[in-house]
Amino acid sequence: MVAGTSNPLHLVADEDSSKRRQILDGARKVFLDLGFDGASMGEIARSAGVSKGTLYVYFADKHRLFESIVEEESIEQGKTAFNFDPERDLDITLPEFGRAYIQVLCRPGGGSAIRTVMSIAERMPEVGRRFYDNVLARTVNRFAAYLQARGQLGELVIDDYELAAWQFMQMCQATLFQAFIFQAKPSPSPEQIATVVDSATRVFLTAYRAKVD
Repeated sequence: MVAGTSNPLHLVADEDSSKRRQILDGARKVFLDLGFDGASMGEIARSAGVSKGTLYVYFADKHRLFESIVEEESIEQGKTAFNFDPERDLDITLPEFGRAYIQVLCRPGGGSAIRTVMSIAERMPEVGRRFYDNVLARTVNRFAAYLQARGQLGELVIDDYELAAWQFMQMCQATLFQAFIFQAKPSPSPEQIATVVDSATRVFLTAYRAKVD
């Protein structure tokens, strides 16, 4: 009976992926605790439980490391499954989306990532641009497509669907996001989110819902 043989390339790949994950997890904690400028490769190596030599094998400098973390964060947030089925009723979709959107935007721990990206975007514009494209712009585009579908059914009268999508999302942030991102208040409660989102929904539909004669 011939014993099965392991694939050494597969084992090496798994170990490489595990080590990279270990470094990213350690680096994320340091960046969130100390910010980009306060973080050092030495501190990141200690947090990740690796040597600085190992750290430099995977990432040339902390800029490349930070870019990888932002890329992961933006992809993860971009995966949020908002339900924009064009057949769903406006009165259900709008408040449901608004609640889910603010819960993602103001989730505990999420503010640190956003603040860190905002602080470094001027020096590393490509990082900020990718975060914007993968998180905000992607959601706006999907939401605008939903609004357009409802408009084509005669339920909405909107000249600029992208603008309308932004308006609704901004109204949902009112009194919640700014206070959260500047650490004036903690993450809003579900009740606080519901109050603001329900108000945003009423204002939006008053402005854009087709009038019935």
